[in-house]
Amino acid sequence: MSKILGPAKQFFEACETGQGWNICKAFCKSDATFSSQTNALSEISTLEGYCEWMKNLFMPIPDGYYELKFFAADETDKSVAAFAVFHGTQTGPGGPVPPTENKIAADYVYHMVFDGESIKHVTKIWNDSVSMQQLGWD
Repeated sequence: MSKILGPAKQFFEACETGQGWNICKAFCKSDATFSSQTNALSEISTLEGYCEWMKNLFMPIPDGYYELKFFAADETDKSVAAFAVFHGTQTGPGGPVPPTENKIAADYVYHMVFDGESIKHVTKIWNDSVSMQQLGWD
């Protein structure tokens, strides 16, 4: 049985439902890092910052939810990969423009690296340009 798959799934669920760092930190190193080659996330380098960004995303997209497609652990490399699609509609305030009523269906991948049973780094692979276009935020 994998010792990292459980904490990875719990973190993923908490992060992707906008629960924020106060919940997500239970599965992470306190100094966990984050990276993503995207304009939308270019200023974020900590996992705490990313978890709060996700929490705030639920203001303009209150019906946001993920559809999990793949989730697997590599015990040798102490990492977990997750592939999902984020869905939702911009009906709330907080985006760069007033509510557009536009829908998003964004493919993305997380690569979570572990130190023991805690996440020490997450990389998010995501085409933010397509997502911004879908929402009418470009």
